[in-house]
Amino acid sequence: MKEQGVVRIGFATVTVVVVMLSVVCTCGGSTSGSLHPLILIPGNGGNQLEGKLNREYKPSSFICESWYPVGKKNKGWFRLWFDSSVILSPFTQCFAERMTLHYNPQLDDYFNTPGVLTRVPHFGSITSLLYLNPHLKHITGYMAPLVDSLQKLGYADGETLFGAPYDFRYGLAAEGHPSQVGSKFLKDLKNLIEEASNSNGGKPVILLSHSLGGLFVLQLLIRNPPSWREKFIKHFVALSAPWGGAIDEMFTFASGNTLGVPLVDPLLVRGEQRSSESNLWLLPNPKVFAPQKPIVITPNKTYSAHDMVDFLKDIGFPEGVFPYQTRIVPLIWNIQAPHVPVTCIMGTGVRTLETLFYEKGDFDERPQISYGDGDGTVNLVSLLALQSLWKEEKSQYLKVVKIDGVSHTSILKDEVALNEIVGEISAINSHAEPGLSNVFSG
Repeated sequence: MKEQGVVRIGFATVTVVVVMLSVVCTCGGSTSGSLHPLILIPGNGGNQLEGKLNREYKPSSFICESWYPVGKKNKGWFRLWFDSSVILSPFTQCFAERMTLHYNPQLDDYFNTPGVLTRVPHFGSITSLLYLNPHLKHITGYMAPLVDSLQKLGYADGETLFGAPYDFRYGLAAEGHPSQVGSKFLKDLKNLIEEASNSNGGKPVILLSHSLGGLFVLQLLIRNPPSWREKFIKHFVALSAPWGGAIDEMFTFASGNTLGVPLVDPLLVRGEQRSSESNLWLLPNPKVFAPQKPIVITPNKTYSAHDMVDFLKDIGFPEGVFPYQTRIVPLIWNIQAPHVPVTCIMGTGVRTLETLFYEKGDFDERPQISYGDGDGTVNLVSLLALQSLWKEEKSQYLKVVKIDGVSHTSILKDEVALNEIVGEISAINSHAEPGLSNVFSG
């Protein structure tokens, strides 16, 4: 998801709902007090990304050729995300063209801009998840508070605690369609899970994701056989997962989204954001959002999650229609249960974009916005989607934890949220997982 902070005011209340759809919980073989290895999977934009240019790169301006990145020659690897110089308008365009993906209809896959190489540093470690820019820790902190809380439990980087950063611009596609970058990440994550388990006496692994990371984890689980899941997965804990996408993505596609970064012209980054395969994946799921629910309203037309093809055409992005119809719709239509224990922890009660009103029908303008419930980024119906999607499942354990007043990203640093997360991890490690049909609040 696009990570947006919302100031939280007041005392948070925690509501826990346990949906027990199985008689037996999958529990590993560790003794009381021992730690199962834990892997952190970040959300969209939640880890560092590096770039490098070669001779194929054709800059759009002299500035992009000679001055960006600031103070560095374009001959080696440089920080692509997050670089603070992006807030300066001439450099915003350079950043956008280097982050842009291109869909190739003949190859049916997404690729970088020609001449732009990218890499994800520190795979396997939590290093690139702590801060998006280690030189700007005070404004680019991400998972540092969460990691600190886990370390107080006894977790140690590279021993029992691991990180799985990825190129968050890329997503996944439905079966039968290539998705080279996203599929490689799933393969790397699977290998990391097996290595973490083997290096910890064969204990199954706890997967702890944030936002978009939860969608990747769920795909990893359902794309591997039950025998593998039973052997290697102890529990899946998903924070702020956008199971049904988010209305905020329609705002991003229509008008561009600065994500709270000051001084940035949203129209300069709109094309790059539209090109993102993962953003296409995160558009509102028509199976989760009702067809009668108006999301975008113009003088001539109203769009719901079921009108996405028309929406993409009318905003001036017809090239997104084919990959959306062929690669994304089949992927989001069938969200299977993985048959491993799943806990969803989410913020609620934060005003979240619900409806966009374009008075002139011009998507270059900033719309009027009405708000509803959610975590400030993801709508409540999406956060809770697994409850409805899996209600007929007879062998799936699902626990839902709602934390009032906590936003999409503050869940990673809010004291109440961190206590809830750490408590859940402790319970999983001690086998004190919830029993049948527990429903309580506190």
